[in-house]
Amino acid sequence: MKRFHVNLSVANIAQSRQFYTGLFGTEPAVLKDDYAKWMLEDPRLNFSITQSSSKRGIQHIGLQADTVEELAEIQRRLSQAGETTLDQPETECCYARSTKSWVRDPDDVAWETFVTHEQIANFGLEPVVAGAKASGKRCCA
Repeated sequence: MKRFHVNLSVANIAQSRQFYTGLFGTEPAVLKDDYAKWMLEDPRLNFSITQSSSKRGIQHIGLQADTVEELAEIQRRLSQAGETTLDQPETECCYARSTKSWVRDPDDVAWETFVTHEQIANFGLEPVVAGAKASGKRCCA
């Protein structure tokens, strides 16, 4: 079963963590100095926040698959719809090692489709949003 994903860029991670912990009624499943992630079952949601000094608000949305087979089905549907995706078979981002595909909708909203293989110690540095050029910025930037 897939899980909806939303990533927000926030000005103050501590204040935002407190707000979303109150809203969701639970502490984050992953908490770092610059990142927090809630894995909710009701609603089934992967909600993450990342501290940023620049753009704030929704950075990207997406679908998290539970298996590589579910991810392949999502990628197949995008391909059949004629969409061009940026595929990342193995990437490190948001303290996780994942397989991902990125696509932009008709209004230029970045959509991430992914399956997470394991949690890792570092945030990640590679650019991942479709159309991004290598810049040395943090992933998902």
